[in-house]
Amino acid sequence: MHRASRNRLRTVGVLLGAGLLAASLPSGSGAAEPSPSAGAKRPLSGPGTNYAVDDAFTSDRTEAWRQDRFGMFIHFGAYSNLEGEYTRPDGTVCQDAEWIMRQCDIPKKEYEKQAATFDPAGFDARKVVKAAKDAGQRYIVITSKHHDGYAMWPTRANNWNLRDHSSFDKRRDILRELKTEADRAGIKLGFYYSIWDWHDPDFADPATFPQYKKRMYAQLKELVDDYDPALLWFDGEWDADNPVNRWSPKDGAELETYVKGLKPSLLVNNRVGKRRVSDGDFGTPEQEIPDGPVDGQPWESCMTLNGHWGYARYDHEWKSPAELIRNLLSTAGRSGNYLLNVGPDSKGRIPHESVSRLRAVGDWLRSNGQGRAVYGAGYSGLVEKPEWGEISREGSVSREGPKKLHAAVTDWPEDGKPLHLKARTPFEIRGARVLGSDQKVKVTPSGDGFDITPSGAPVNDTATVIELSVTSPAPRHGSGGGLKARIWDNDAFAGRPAVTRTDPSVNYAWRFDGSPAPSVPAGRFSTRWTGSLQPRYTDTYSFTTVSDDTAKVWIDGKLVIDSGEPHDPRVDKGTIALKAGQKYAIKVEHRQQGGEAHMKLLWSSPNQQQEIVPRSQLYKD
Repeated sequence: MHRASRNRLRTVGVLLGAGLLAASLPSGSGAAEPSPSAGAKRPLSGPGTNYAVDDAFTSDRTEAWRQDRFGMFIHFGAYSNLEGEYTRPDGTVCQDAEWIMRQCDIPKKEYEKQAATFDPAGFDARKVVKAAKDAGQRYIVITSKHHDGYAMWPTRANNWNLRDHSSFDKRRDILRELKTEADRAGIKLGFYYSIWDWHDPDFADPATFPQYKKRMYAQLKELVDDYDPALLWFDGEWDADNPVNRWSPKDGAELETYVKGLKPSLLVNNRVGKRRVSDGDFGTPEQEIPDGPVDGQPWESCMTLNGHWGYARYDHEWKSPAELIRNLLSTAGRSGNYLLNVGPDSKGRIPHESVSRLRAVGDWLRSNGQGRAVYGAGYSGLVEKPEWGEISREGSVSREGPKKLHAAVTDWPEDGKPLHLKARTPFEIRGARVLGSDQKVKVTPSGDGFDITPSGAPVNDTATVIELSVTSPAPRHGSGGGLKARIWDNDAFAGRPAVTRTDPSVNYAWRFDGSPAPSVPAGRFSTRWTGSLQPRYTDTYSFTTVSDDTAKVWIDGKLVIDSGEPHDPRVDKGTIALKAGQKYAIKVEHRQQGGEAHMKLLWSSPNQQQEIVPRSQLYKD
């Protein structure tokens, strides 16, 4: 992780989106393995390969993670042995946590010496999993290897690990213990793995980096094969020195391909590459919550309980349970996940200050059914975020029939005062109730939306949830089969197309070696998709492209997205009003002019969750 900011929660408008978007991947062949020595079977790759396997916003592969919303992060490693303080030879004390080796300039041999005394005998996987369960957290991500390179499992790749370089019981394996207890409790387990390695001498030298990479791949294969994680959470991808970090987008593409070749159902975060919208399955804002749904990728915000990721005995600036609950509500209401960190001490024990705060969050989630505002919830779409709290929508936005909005009120009104909701599109509220109370709730159309007036006191001072039963127009499902695709083996749409076919959607990650078809070389090609599009709702739609190098989109003859100059992977957006069930002419163009290649077309509206525009709503010429 980057060094944790001591500041409290910040929001970032740059990440704002209009709906719940999909930076995902539908059709495609398997993953190439760049390091045959690492042991996985090599699938086909090269021209014709599409590494996009599904739409991360709607796929079965990501469904559980999207429903869970709340997870536990655990930062635990050789640095925990110092508990945040290092005494230099001159007697001065330097303070830090998981970055203490680098920030306090601890010589490698000195750091190795202290790691040899590391004995987390108090690590109790059952208690850790119970703390997560009591908090209402549904998955756990633990550091298997942080930037200091120290492995927290008995890796066969080196002896810089908890079994071979510590005072810990050599018969124990804390990752195995945690996996066993997590499986027993129905909690999914994932592993954090740092790409940047301060300890391995082969990492910083370009001449020897391939040797480091070979060991890295071997370690990741161990983690996947031996522990069967649900996800891999990479970190340490940024450009840096001391030691030099030259991790490149191509390195990231190869690594993502490799680990998904080991286990196709794996979820991988965007730090596998360079933390871009085209990398991995989900984005990772750190110590911050976006102020709206993120364009182009599902997302997960990771945060500390105090000011550090690892244990620091001197850090007592703990977030309150109320702040944690409100952070969780804010995250779910923007269609994000909340990964909340604990840092065990040198003995492997989670501090009681962490456990008590986590339990308070769980108590709130369990009380009065208030967890409905979080689990499986997402961006409401129908209303603007109010000043008095957070709004989330239960279940899929495309689901037919009555739906629920959950208004988590953090600023309860005085007696008789209404709470105003500003509507983004027409809908009706058929009923309202305060969870955990039998008080009456009055709903009145008012101006640009509705006034909600509860008749009694709040049920909970942190956040009281008002459940609203709503109806909105039923979706008009189409029966399409995709768009006509014409593909040229040049980047200028020149001459006759090399390939003409029907593509079910526009959802492609060709990366560095792939292309639209085996007969089309990677690096220089162009594609034009044509046909018609049929919206499910009468709404103002936001269309989004994730592209590299260029993207243009016309709908009903209007140029909605004009991103015609070559660029690195990025998001572009445009809006247009459409009527449900009506067919509109659509044309999409993409040019690839060397390097990476990506092209995805997504849509969202107040009624429509953000997703790759699906096959059923697309019709070829």
